[in-house]
Amino acid sequence: MKIISRRLNFKTRGETDIIDITSDISDEIKNSGVKDGIVTIFVPGSTGAVTTIEYEPGLLKDLPAMLERIAPKEIEYEHEKRWHDGNGHSHVRASLLGPSITVPFEDGRLTLGTWQQIVFVELDNRSRSREVVLQIMGDEE
Repeated sequence: MKIISRRLNFKTRGETDIIDITSDISDEIKNSGVKDGIVTIFVPGSTGAVTTIEYEPGLLKDLPAMLERIAPKEIEYEHEKRWHDGNGHSHVRASLLGPSITVPFEDGRLTLGTWQQIVFVELDNRSRSREVVLQIMGDEE
């Protein structure tokens, strides 16, 4: 079994910026020399998340709207009382979506559904430079 770690680096525009990282992950898998296995996608940090969605205009509006309903910006958060940084809701939202996912791949290709993409979701209240860690594990070609 081969294990390879890679990193994706990019900038976000700030809160609820949703970035399709599927092709970047696919490229890293192809360049890894691993044929069949899994890739774990992990966000270091507590205000970013990864998930899968259909990356289309409706869902790019629906996902932030859902997060606002579940963890609204304008309510009181204990995090705010301590740090006064305006992003208590960001931490709660990130914990709901989660910092990682694992996706299998076969013949060097992600086994995603037809309309399924892997996305990074920026939940902090400002633009950020972000890093996503990939760990590619499996059998070599």
